Amino acid sequence: MAQSLNPRRQRLKLLALIAIFAAPMVVAWGMVEWRVGIPEERTAHGELDPDMPALAQWPLTESVSHDDDDWLLAYDCSDDCERLADQWWRLHRALGREAPRVSRLRVGGEGEPLPGESVVQWASVPQWQTPGRLWVVDPQGRAVLGYSAQVDPNDVLDDVERLLSMNPEP
Repeated sequence: MAQSLNPRRQRLKLLALIAIFAAPMVVAWGMVEWRVGIPEERTAHGELDPDMPALAQWPLTESVSHDDDDWLLAYDCSDDCERLADQWWRLHRALGREAPRVSRLRVGGEGEPLPGESVVQWASVPQWQTPGRLWVVDPQGRAVLGYSAQVDPNDVLDDVERLLSMNPEP
């Protein structure tokens, strides 16, 4: 009787071993086939706009210079400027130790700049400009992401933190 159990036990062990290696493949196939448990394809909350001109081509009253390693939060401040300036200043501070890698550029608006902020004016208002819009500009001067005036600052913070972690300091 002991001999007849041994082949069964060996077959069960073999089937269990096959199941252990096959189960992840079956689960992955099911996830892809029925779109269950797959993360959202989009990771950025902002909008990508490849046709957006580089910062050097923006119609501003003066040229903007920022460090080669600096990211830039550029925002249009033609409406509700005091609230927007404070909102983006708070976001900048929320970056913590990564804050020195980011600068802020206020385009338009009246009043004194907040600490760490540069202020310029539109020489002429471009077609792609909308009041309160925010752009994240990379160190090469390209607008990477754009946000509407109604964006949740936490979404912008998530995106900026992700960009900074994916692009470490040189």
